[in-house]
Amino acid sequence: MASQSSLAQPTRPVSNRWGRRRAIFGSIDLGTNNCRMLIGTPAAQGMYILDSFSRVVRLGEGLYETGRLSALAMERAIASLSVCAERAGRWAGDDGNVPIRLRAIATEACRQAENGDEFIRRARAATGLPLEIINSREEAELAVESCAPLLRKAGRRALLFDIGGGSTEIAWVRLDGGPQPELIGYLSLPVGVVTLSERCAGSCYQSDGFARLVENIVAMLRPFEEIHRIGEEIRRGGVVMVGTSGTVTTLAGVSLKLERYRRGLVDGVSLTRRAVDDALAEARALGREGLSRHPCVGQERVEFVLPGCAIFAAIHELWQVPQLLVADRGLREGMLMRLMRDMPTQKRRLNA
Repeated sequence: MASQSSLAQPTRPVSNRWGRRRAIFGSIDLGTNNCRMLIGTPAAQGMYILDSFSRVVRLGEGLYETGRLSALAMERAIASLSVCAERAGRWAGDDGNVPIRLRAIATEACRQAENGDEFIRRARAATGLPLEIINSREEAELAVESCAPLLRKAGRRALLFDIGGGSTEIAWVRLDGGPQPELIGYLSLPVGVVTLSERCAGSCYQSDGFARLVENIVAMLRPFEEIHRIGEEIRRGGVVMVGTSGTVTTLAGVSLKLERYRRGLVDGVSLTRRAVDDALAEARALGREGLSRHPCVGQERVEFVLPGCAIFAAIHELWQVPQLLVADRGLREGMLMRLMRDMPTQKRRLNA
């Protein structure tokens, strides 16, 4: 059964039950580590999520060493994109009378790779999807878009970060300038959980190595701080920090002592600096074995947790905001919200 929410609450559909007049939208996000899809339709209080898909594809595996996407990584990604294309096609129905407005994007791995454009052409031909590489600014904008519902009445400014597989996006956002959050400035760091795990995973499990990583990343962030004087704004008050990534949602699960990961308890939760510090310390103390057994991590993601924690710890150290707002949402939700907002008003009324 489909669900209604201003957030994404994925469910698996059997068929298209909405009839010819209901517009359907799709978003596909091919990142450095994951391939994700959402299918949704507008509703009075946000959207119904009709279908979702997520699979680890490790598209950026070995990219740091070779500068290229490997043949196996591209095959994994295309196989997952083919699943997305097939599932999206179901919602058009047998007669195709309910067209889907769909957007498919690729991010840092394809931006960095020498053969990124070649892969995009190959993926388009194999799947029929309109896959495109977006730049880092639009990636930051989509992250902000996805979190807009959480930012209403949140304060004057928001510092939003998204720790991805191949890069980390930082967005400095004005909240008091109009009905929609406004991007003031953005930064794309060429470090993510995959790149750090390939370059220096062992360092993350040593106190000195972890501290050096944090120090190096802080140095990468300082020019952005010098331009925007975010620390001064934090001291004035009215600044909220928002984290949207697997690293942050994992730390929230650790902090909340969840016996299994539950999105409804994590998305939108606010953590104090003390709670964040405790969760970081606990994650580091668990080590590889403990993290692999943790119900909010698991074997498939264990190698990325502490590299992500190092990136987050640098952000947390440089910008000492009292509270962290956790968002279990990202580019897929941002694309859907943008597509639906841009739909003509008359069609929105028909779908409400």
